[in-house]
Amino acid sequence: MRGITVTLYEQTQTSTDPFGAPVYTETAESVENVLVGEPSTDDITSSTQLYGKVIRYMLGIPKGDTHDWQDKHVSWTDAYGIEHHVKTFGYPITGVESLIPTPWHMKVRCEAYG
Repeated sequence: MRGITVTLYEQTQTSTDPFGAPVYTETAESVENVLVGEPSTDDITSSTQLYGKVIRYMLGIPKGDTHDWQDKHVSWTDAYGIEHHVKTFGYPITGVESLIPTPWHMKVRCEAYG
């Protein structure tokens, strides 16, 4: 089993506007070997109760990845050529890398975006 390449959009504050609010620039970074899966019924129920948001996808993040996945815009194109855009939410669910036999150690919740 192997994952796909997704695009993670990182925001960097570049300046402030005349009212003092931060202005951000978004840069795209490719992340390889990310699993994209459907959430379980329990995942959907608990995310709705905890965050008030409905999970659309769960992402499996590969070991060794150092990106910040909290509240980020992510996109990918599936095998049928359909482009998906999601927004991550909540804290990523992280396991101890050395104790997990698969190449992925973190799960990220995603809601539909755009």
